[in-house]
Amino acid sequence: MRWLGRRGSGNIDDRRGMGGGGLALGGGGILVVILGLLFGPEATQLLSQLPIGEATQQEGKVGSPSDDAGKFADVVLADTDELWSGIFKERGSNYEEPTIVLFDNSVSSACGSASSATGPFYCPTDRKVYIDLTFQEELKNRFGAGGDFPMAYVIAHEVGHHVQNLLGTSDKVQSMRGQVSQAEYNRLSVKLELQADFYAGIYANYIKNLQQDGQSVLEDGDIEEALTAASAIGDDRLQKQSQGHVVPDSFTHGTSAQRMKWFKKGYETGDVSQGDTFSSSDL
Repeated sequence: MRWLGRRGSGNIDDRRGMGGGGLALGGGGILVVILGLLFGPEATQLLSQLPIGEATQQEGKVGSPSDDAGKFADVVLADTDELWSGIFKERGSNYEEPTIVLFDNSVSSACGSASSATGPFYCPTDRKVYIDLTFQEELKNRFGAGGDFPMAYVIAHEVGHHVQNLLGTSDKVQSMRGQVSQAEYNRLSVKLELQADFYAGIYANYIKNLQQDGQSVLEDGDIEEALTAASAIGDDRLQKQSQGHVVPDSFTHGTSAQRMKWFKKGYETGDVSQGDTFSSSDL
């Protein structure tokens, strides 16, 4: 991805080096998902009942970072701002630009405290994306997803959750908790996550048409890198690695094949209207 010298969003809350403290509870349920994958639905149900949002939040240096990893996230966020602002405007509404919080080790959010082990997450309460940028090394070393575009895919996916929050999609899914079986709620969660993957594909389609020095911002191999990352973090693959077998009813993010399919659909169509995963018959 060509990003050097391009405009950033200036909407980065850089808390690296500050420390955050606290247990990894919250992050929009990210730890709940991880423990659910490892220990089953009982752990998911228990943690979903724990209070969140009580942590004291700090604010770091807000603006555009000076290091390459921070600048990259800043540029990707600027691209997503332009993309979604245009889409919302076409539909007669305004897009509220999110903030990315960069942290290391641990962080406090309006959804509770989280550690780097939870991975990137979106908090709908404060409408911020939280990322420890060392996750890029984990994508490369643990999941075999090298290059810079897997991180762009991750950021675009989390911004996708912000879009779902603004549109009320997330609230509709959350409102079903306790009204349907755990297996059915998990299926709704999968649809939510796959739609965020689709939105990440929409982002890739958008930057394909952006030019820098007469060349597309999207470079050869970027889409393959994103698909490798999507495949690596599918529920079936993660469960197979962690417990040796898969439990489909406990899936919350989708299989590797599903995640690749919906990212690719967003990239190939560039049409937001085709991302209704909730009405799709093959999920």
